Amino acid sequence: MADNKQNVGEPDRSRVSGAEDYEVRHIAEKHGISTHQARELIAKHGSQRKELDAAAERLKKH
Repeated sequence: MADNKQNVGEPDRSRVSGAEDYEVRHIAEKHGISTHQARELIAKHGSQRKELDAAAERLKKH
C-alpha cells in the first residue's frame, strides 16, 4: 500500500514504514548503514523513529 502523502503530522513523522523504500533509504543514509541493516532494525525495533535512530547509533558504534 502506498504511503498517503495527505496523512501528515506528528503521528506520520514519528514512524518509519519498512514497506516504503524511500523511508528505509532515508534511515540508512542518515546513519551511514546499509538498507539491509535499516530493514533489520525496523523489524527488530518497530517503526518508532526515535527508537530506530537510537538503535542505528548503537549499531554504528559496534
